[in-house]
Amino acid sequence: MTRYLLDTNVLSELVRHPQGEITHKIADVGEEAVCTSIIVACELRYGAAKKASPRLTAQVDALLDAMEILPLDAPTDTAYARLRVELEEAGTPIGPNDMLIAAQALAHDCVLVTANLREFRKVPGLTVENWP
Repeated sequence: MTRYLLDTNVLSELVRHPQGEITHKIADVGEEAVCTSIIVACELRYGAAKKASPRLTAQVDALLDAMEILPLDAPTDTAYARLRVELEEAGTPIGPNDMLIAAQALAHDCVLVTANLREFRKVPGLTVENWP
């Protein structure tokens, strides 16, 4: 079974449009095939806290409670080290959180679903999709 790791921008879209395209795509692939990263969960919770909106916080909580969240664990550390060296040597670094998310997707053999194709297509071996 293919597993899909949903990036921050995809889950933000899901929060904004709970009956939108992302919901339909999740139904197509099956909820059990979808997960996210603890890094993404941190970014979503930060965004909700920064807005200080109880409604947004509740929406983010409900979304994350319903989804598998991959912890930052081994072998992500090994994938991160390899990826960081490779991108630095190529002169194509990406942001620190994105590098952790990419390493986690690689380590757990997930397709990364993101609207940030420009950044993540720099990552060798990472399969990336954008769900409209």
